[in-house]
Amino acid sequence: MNEVAAVLVALAGGLAGGLVGVGGGVLFVPALTIFIGLSQVEGEATSLLMIVIVALVGAIRQNGYGNVRLREALIIGLLSPLGVAIGVTVANSVPERALQLTFAALALFFAGQLVYRARTAR
Repeated sequence: MNEVAAVLVALAGGLAGGLVGVGGGVLFVPALTIFIGLSQVEGEATSLLMIVIVALVGAIRQNGYGNVRLREALIIGLLSPLGVAIGVTVANSVPERALQLTFAALALFFAGQLVYRARTAR
């Protein structure tokens, strides 16, 4: 593993997570596959563990500012493991190319939605 690339990915992911609440999937997965050389499944799996640490630190800091909506976080957080279990099973049974294209399409969809909402916001 290229340690310099890993440090840059960590800093960029932490900064992006702190600024705009992303890092795990949006930044870490592509960075792990492109710059660190992991496969798509390895990048996704590694990102799942990395985001736990990033999210915990970010949530603690944001809670200090009163920005955490605990009820919503608990409901979604408690229900999400079911989806993760299904997603991991699917990710390990489909071709890597399909995962890459699906990930790219999802990222583009969310980017488009964010642009649309930002442009129509008052």
